[in-house]
Amino acid sequence: MPFSQKALPGSGPRPGARETVALLAGLMALNAFAIDAMIPALPDIGAHLGVSEENRRQLIIVAYTFGFGVGQILWGPLADRFGRKPVLALGITLYTVFATMCAFAPSFELLVAGRMLQGASAAATRVLVVAMVRDLFEGEAMARIMSLVFMVFMLVPVLAPSVGQLILLAGPWQAIFLVLAAYGLIMLSWSWIRLPETLHPEYRRSLDLRELASAARSVLTERQSLGYTLAQTAIFSGLVAYIASIQQIVFDAFQRPEAIGLVFGAVAAPMALASWLNSRFVGRFGVRRVGHLGVLAFVILTTLHATIATLWGESLTEFVILQGLVMASFAFTSSNLNTLAMEKMAPIAGMASSIQGVIGTVIAAGAGFAIGQAFDGTQLPFLWGFAVCGVVGALLVLFTEPRRLFERLPPIDDTPAVPPQARLAE
Repeated sequence: MPFSQKALPGSGPRPGARETVALLAGLMALNAFAIDAMIPALPDIGAHLGVSEENRRQLIIVAYTFGFGVGQILWGPLADRFGRKPVLALGITLYTVFATMCAFAPSFELLVAGRMLQGASAAATRVLVVAMVRDLFEGEAMARIMSLVFMVFMLVPVLAPSVGQLILLAGPWQAIFLVLAAYGLIMLSWSWIRLPETLHPEYRRSLDLRELASAARSVLTERQSLGYTLAQTAIFSGLVAYIASIQQIVFDAFQRPEAIGLVFGAVAAPMALASWLNSRFVGRFGVRRVGHLGVLAFVILTTLHATIATLWGESLTEFVILQGLVMASFAFTSSNLNTLAMEKMAPIAGMASSIQGVIGTVIAAGAGFAIGQAFDGTQLPFLWGFAVCGVVGALLVLFTEPRRLFERLPPIDDTPAVPPQARLAE
């Protein structure tokens, strides 16, 4: 995998390609682990804090997701002004502090508040990882790097619920938050020591409100940026609904609480494999063709799964197989739609990553929560909600670039001697 060190400003140690991907994936995994490790602990948390209503426990997941979405609006402008590295360090530090706060929360309300603040802090990792990749790469190259990052990132859902269960065997649910805090400290140290600054000083932007408003307007009015952001949002809503609902589906709909870790891992594993395949396919077929085909497959598979479960019913094994195929198709959409949304945003990568992240996460958190609240003891509300998310996402892709559907672009040079901002400035 080519990697250009010339695009990294400043002096100091340079991580290699594999370490860079692992580091960026580890940063994004802070967020995934904070969500997925909680799933086995929801009943224990509810019992300890006096929350008997199962649907209300979903707030532990949804509050984090909402904070993660809203928090992104802060980190992008700060990163464009002060650089990627110090802002990232601040976000991880706060993530560690609020994880510790959650561990000692005396009430459900304070726990939910701490989760929201933890999510807002973790938003720095999403914004900064996307911005740093955009600093260094573009087009198919960016999609390949993002796919490799997501491949490692997708392995977290395979392991996190089982890790959560192991922690619960050794201690109370509070121990999960202490492990999250320890993980945050590890990533803070690793990124501070090894990660160079990727934003050139000459491309730093001020925090002047008029300049920020102008950048935000560019993100929201550029058709490709807004269209693919909304399409990604619709599909991501289904993922939020899945994370919020899967514990109840396994525990109540299928009556197999002991299988939650295995089910979550079996469904998530195809996502990791698909992300690796995506990193290969985009270089051969182009980010649009692969991304658009991924959306089409997502619509077909979600609708097929919902139809089969409604008309004929399904066992837990059949649910896992069909949902695994759905999540594999999701992996072919996520990094590619994100790449297309960021394609023209190189000069304002931090702000663009923030705004797109806020739109995607906040709306998805609300829509996913609504789908999760429709749980009626069966998996059907979730499955049909997931299918609707796919249809809406496909329609938004069609509206955004109707004349470029499944287009294959020639491969571009993915080892630029100068960063994308410089080429655009020229």
